[in-house]
Amino acid sequence: MNSKREKQADNSEVTSIRNDYVRSVEQQEKRHQAHKVRLFRRLAVFGVLVAMVSIWVGTTIYAQSQTISEKEQLREEALAELQIVEKEQAKLQEQILLLNDNEYVGKLARKDYFLSEEGDIIFTVPEDKEKSKENDEEKE
Repeated sequence: MNSKREKQADNSEVTSIRNDYVRSVEQQEKRHQAHKVRLFRRLAVFGVLVAMVSIWVGTTIYAQSQTISEKEQLREEALAELQIVEKEQAKLQEQILLLNDNEYVGKLARKDYFLSEEGDIIFTVPEDKEKSKENDEEKE
């Protein structure tokens, strides 16, 4: 007999109880599921925003590093040019000091323009054609 009752219980459909407690539990489960969906959406939006900001910051940093490296290269070139100009300026300062010396100016005038002091005699020495050609080639 027990086996007949068990078979009847298995065959019969079980109806759910629709009381206030069951409805409140179902609503609570629905709210919990909706809360999970909203949480997932918020996290997805936040993740997208974080990714966008990270990409923007990364590209900005990359662009600035490129600009800095270009400016550093220009700075190094300017420093090299500055050293060249400073050397040239030192030579010119030395030449100014020499040109302020009357003895140097006198020597320079005698050498380049064949001027002489009183009582000096200027002799011109003929140069060989080969030596003059070599001098011309050296000057070029």
